[in-house]
Amino acid sequence: MENSVYRTLEFPDYAMLVGYFVLMLLIGVYFYRHMREMKDYFCGGNAIPWWLSGVSFYMTSFSVAAFVFYPSVCYRHGWVGVTLLWVAVPAALFSALVFSKSWRRARIHSPVEYLETRYGAALRQVFAWQGVPVKIIDDAIKLFATGKFISICVGMDIKWSILGAGGIMLIYTFMGGLWAVAVTDFIQFVVLSVGILVVLPLSINKAGGLTAIFENSPKGFFDLTGGDFGWSYVLPLVILYSLAWSSINWSLIQKYYCVPKERDARKVGLLVVALYVIGPPLMFFPAIAAHGFIPDLKDAGDVYPAVCSMLLPAGMLGLAIAAMFAATMSTLSGDYNVCASVLTNDVYKRLFRPKASEWELVQVGRLMTLLVGVIALGAAFLMSRGKAEDLFRIMVTLFGVATAPVAVPMLLGLVSRRVTSLSAMVGFIAGLSLGLGLFFLSRHKADVALLGFLQWKPATEDVIFFGTTWKMEIFMFISTTIVTYLTMIVVSLAKPMTADEQSRCDEFQKRLSTPIGELPGDTVQSGTMMSPFRIVGICTILIGVMMLALIPWLWGSPAIKWNIGLGAALIAIGVGAMFLPQADKTAA
Repeated sequence: MENSVYRTLEFPDYAMLVGYFVLMLLIGVYFYRHMREMKDYFCGGNAIPWWLSGVSFYMTSFSVAAFVFYPSVCYRHGWVGVTLLWVAVPAALFSALVFSKSWRRARIHSPVEYLETRYGAALRQVFAWQGVPVKIIDDAIKLFATGKFISICVGMDIKWSILGAGGIMLIYTFMGGLWAVAVTDFIQFVVLSVGILVVLPLSINKAGGLTAIFENSPKGFFDLTGGDFGWSYVLPLVILYSLAWSSINWSLIQKYYCVPKERDARKVGLLVVALYVIGPPLMFFPAIAAHGFIPDLKDAGDVYPAVCSMLLPAGMLGLAIAAMFAATMSTLSGDYNVCASVLTNDVYKRLFRPKASEWELVQVGRLMTLLVGVIALGAAFLMSRGKAEDLFRIMVTLFGVATAPVAVPMLLGLVSRRVTSLSAMVGFIAGLSLGLGLFFLSRHKADVALLGFLQWKPATEDVIFFGTTWKMEIFMFISTTIVTYLTMIVVSLAKPMTADEQSRCDEFQKRLSTPIGELPGDTVQSGTMMSPFRIVGICTILIGVMMLALIPWLWGSPAIKWNIGLGAALIAIGVGAMFLPQADKTAA
């Protein structure tokens, strides 16, 4: 980014970053001794409060890209950048109202466990082995992006940035399981919120106030859609998010089945809806405002670091940087834990050690967490050396073509008694085959016309289908969704369930119709139940104290009043949280 808006970090910035990372590690240490069973490590003992799970869901649902891609769109095109993240609102609402109760009533330890009861062992293994590699490679790309972001902001070599951020995430996830993931997500939410609430008013003031921003912005700058991101792009994106957040995004599904009660699962989703209504405008308005006071930024992706570097004094800049990559830490820690749950429960226990003790499964879970994290770190290192990045992105795209072919069978299995295991497998293969065909079509560098109604335009990355123009990623998603769904319906009608399969399906549907609290194992054991209020309160107080410790470096800065106010508020909130009562010990 330009030197006129970029400055190096100072001692208080580094102190804030170090304090933040140490706090994350201490949370993992705190929860280490509480992880006694696989259910504790991967499901939080079904005892994580809905508000904590909801905030964790929110923080896990985006990464450092939220402070690169979306602000760059806001800087160049205006409010449309907010709209692109607002698609999460109807997606979260759909997921909460339609599927949250079913995921909790499934009574599972991993997202793909129910597939064996509903469809059979084969599909469970196919989806497990398909899902874990894409998560690891996707996490490697996010880790590489985070390391690059830290490297730019802090001036550290990218390899050390990757190792530092990735290692800390891996350690606290390894030690404390889902409880540590959820609590660190909440603390990262606090840090993110504080950073946003400081940058927002300073950026508005720098641009001359709200009136000046609205008056001086280009025409259409505050339209909901525009440019390449019209309603034909946004509406399919809503459907994509709705399917993904209810099925293939494992770390989000996990937040539904880790809570005590089924009504808590719905509260998780509704809290996410509220946070997504409020969050994107607050996060991205500084990028919109920057259009007025940083008019010639060469790389729009640098707008958020540029704004922070220009407006924030020493110490507060370190806090803002911590806030920006807190989002990726949340995403990666959630992915590490849920991938380890699939490898432990659906592979190790199911295929090799069905009678393994709970202690053994917890230890294997920790080893699987290390395995997932180390592979992701290794892949990120390869990318940092300038090798294999294109290959990794191609692999993610290849796995991404399975979004709909995986999501449709998973969701239909929860809501339909008619679709068969054969239809799920055939539908998956049909949708995946179509997706692969479109993927190879998109690799062509020249215009391609097929069958007179399908054209590929590589110059604009558009597909023209019966005269209608679509972006390739949107067309791929819509077409694979339709083909997978129709194939499942046709195969189910052509070859109905056998008696054995019908019996298995009825048993599964009976479980989904049985409220939590009416089956053995639904009650949270006292040994696994703990109150998060004390640890959350202590951590919130410590963040407030760290903010107030910056006062000597803030004299004369407009940020000092925001720092003092927010720091004092965090201390008061933390003290109050420590005295809140422990939650009820039953899941019923």
